[in-house]
Amino acid sequence: MVLKRFLSIIGAYKAYQKWLWLQVKNGERPEHIAIILDGNRRWATSQELNPWLGHRQGAETVERLLEWCDQLGVKFVTLYTFSMENFKRPPQEVAEIMRIAEEKFTKLLTDERIHRSKVRIKVIGRVNLLPESLQKLIAEVEKSTATYDKQFLNFAFAYGGRAEIVDATKKIAQKVKSGELSVDEIDERTFEKYLYTAHLPNQEPDIIIRTSGEERLSGFLLWQSAYSELYFLDVYWPDFRFIDLLRAVRTFQRRKRRFGA
Repeated sequence: MVLKRFLSIIGAYKAYQKWLWLQVKNGERPEHIAIILDGNRRWATSQELNPWLGHRQGAETVERLLEWCDQLGVKFVTLYTFSMENFKRPPQEVAEIMRIAEEKFTKLLTDERIHRSKVRIKVIGRVNLLPESLQKLIAEVEKSTATYDKQFLNFAFAYGGRAEIVDATKKIAQKVKSGELSVDEIDERTFEKYLYTAHLPNQEPDIIIRTSGEERLSGFLLWQSAYSELYFLDVYWPDFRFIDLLRAVRTFQRRKRRFGA
């Protein structure tokens, strides 16, 4: 009886997923999706687990997300994985997050999907604040995918939107001080060349998704998100499913984007 009910639920899920896919497949797809991966710790608490087990489960969800984005033909994916404020968490939790990150970046080095699909990987943020071993691993992954341009996968790690703007301002100030740049040359396009996302042909997300029920950006892509559509859902990140992504895309397709016009 239990098995029969379980199979019935699986069948209903697959049917609903197919129905959502039929709704979105012929509509405009977002080229750049950004996601705030929120709720790992609360998911772990709800399961009576240690916080870092929530982060590990969240990392597994990221792997599935990449497959879903590939199915949807999304070219740019930017994930908010660890903020500057997250360094204030308990030392053991931070250490476990760094260990999980090392495992996943090690896997990315030899992941055939990354190299087959020509995915360029970039970590945006103050990488110099991360453990040295993780910094070296990130550099290896970025170097191994530096020539790829079919898809772009960005991890916002040790990231803060205000920090990004401050760092860009410092770089511009140094250019002005050295005489390489004049004050009159500084405009929005110039400023964007010094952001962490300067390597992207399309820096501005079409839609920003946040899980866990919180409805704020928490400093994520403050400059780039000026005209992004926002989508919040009451699901912890480890429980995020393909149907949740499809719903977000469907909502994006139903909105009228005027960009102030």
